[in-house]
Amino acid sequence: MSDIEIAQNAKMKPIVNLVKESYGIPFEHLDPYGHYKAKLSLEYVDTLSHQVEEGKLILVSAISPTPAGEGKTTTTVGLGDAMNRLGKKTIICLREPSLGPCFGLKGGAAGGGYSQVVPMEDINLHFTGDFHAIAVAHNLLAAMIDNHIHHGNALGIDSRRIKWKRVVDMNDRALREITIGHGGSSNGYLREDGFDIVVASEVMAILCLAVNRADLKERLGRIIIAYKSDKSTPIYASDLKAHGAMAAVLKDAIKPNLVQTLENNIAIVHGGPFANIAHGCNSVIATKTALKLADYVVTEAGFGADLGAEKFLNIKCRSAKLAPSAVVLVATIRALKFHGGIELDHLNQENLGALEAGFANLERHISNIKIHYGLPAVVCVNHFTFDSDAETALLQEKCESLGVKCIVSKHWAEGGKGAEALAQEVLDVVDNYSEGFNYLYDNALPLWDKIKTVATKIYGAEGITASASIRNEIERLQQHYGELPICMAKTQMSFSTDASLRGAPEGHTVEISGIKLENGAGFIVAIAGNMMTMPGLPKVPTAEYIDIDNDGVITGLF
Repeated sequence: MSDIEIAQNAKMKPIVNLVKESYGIPFEHLDPYGHYKAKLSLEYVDTLSHQVEEGKLILVSAISPTPAGEGKTTTTVGLGDAMNRLGKKTIICLREPSLGPCFGLKGGAAGGGYSQVVPMEDINLHFTGDFHAIAVAHNLLAAMIDNHIHHGNALGIDSRRIKWKRVVDMNDRALREITIGHGGSSNGYLREDGFDIVVASEVMAILCLAVNRADLKERLGRIIIAYKSDKSTPIYASDLKAHGAMAAVLKDAIKPNLVQTLENNIAIVHGGPFANIAHGCNSVIATKTALKLADYVVTEAGFGADLGAEKFLNIKCRSAKLAPSAVVLVATIRALKFHGGIELDHLNQENLGALEAGFANLERHISNIKIHYGLPAVVCVNHFTFDSDAETALLQEKCESLGVKCIVSKHWAEGGKGAEALAQEVLDVVDNYSEGFNYLYDNALPLWDKIKTVATKIYGAEGITASASIRNEIERLQQHYGELPICMAKTQMSFSTDASLRGAPEGHTVEISGIKLENGAGFIVAIAGNMMTMPGLPKVPTAEYIDIDNDGVITGLF
């Protein structure tokens, strides 16, 4: 069966009953969205703050993505189910899917095969409306900016230096650069504008890093919307008195969402910043709540470990004072052969030479996790039926030579049962881990040096470069915001800024083509290469395959 057919045949339990049975959470603290989705009240989350004991945090990341697929979310779900099968009280924490990739190229993000979170259609399509609320809050601020200028511009906003675009949760390249205010003075001032995708919004980043509603509102107020004509005096969302209404729009979106896996284990799915544009992690509230409720928490960070894991460890963990106990690196033999130079049509054929060449990608990710962050790593081989015994043996041998266990896992086909060996290895590593986690860089390091550190240590680059105007902007930001961490916006397909360079390229130069302060979120986005904050649809988008029949049954989602 297809993923959606498996999900539609799931034997789900009413979520309020399941949550009460599993974790004793009273009904009055659950806001049901139908029978199988519910939001958890922040009042209940607050009651957990007095607990000193917390569970252990396990991060699932991956090799650099390929068209062959890796299965990071599927592994997160399968690992969580397997740990519960072994009697370990475990919650998984995931990001919410964006409609952009769901209708575009990547598809949904609820897992796959027999390792999924359900209800799959709901999670991939609108869910509990969080992304809609984020888009409304973001666009409310945009509307208030133009309205303020139209009514006299008392704050002295320089319309040439407005930093706040609009957003929509869709891949729509035609909206990247637009002109607004056509039609005369009653429609405002003519100026250039544009759209980003919702998951690139600073409001999304803020929601995912805020710890409560007061923190959310304060962070929203810190958003820098524009500068005055002197080029240096910032104007904040709080100057427009917009942050209160924005926080009100987000009053329910900030509550974590509770769903279940196919095996009826609790999953928290909340927030969804892109990892190649933003910081790629689910909300701090969700993760910290799970750590209070469970003995183990399995969470994921988007795309490869050079993006999602780097930002999870240097931004989210720093902000929320989290310390993971292990990292699971997901790989497939097919994807490693792709990194070794083999094209898609030939990945199902045994090729030890290509596998050995492509191993360089996995090797660098392992090295980054162990050396630069001081964390133990476990390699999960997401099993395909085309994998040969010789290929599996070679991959395990090469991982062993690096001091890392490589476990073949069949959770896609068998659910939690197929991941029990992986779960046992992860538990052995986590339970024997002695604290040694460290950040890649100190926040006191200058911004330029932080960017260079990520590029040289994580990407294997020779150095970084930027135009004079970008260098000047970085130097200007250094004066007032130099202590903030860096959020790199880079292609997920390569360690370099060239998506076509597979494996583990080194000696390349990373061009910083843009720099953006996200003051409310508390980080600075460095755009590398030609990275877009509004993706486009492919020639044949997945939307062409999605349909619904007269009985309301959805097909074509994956």
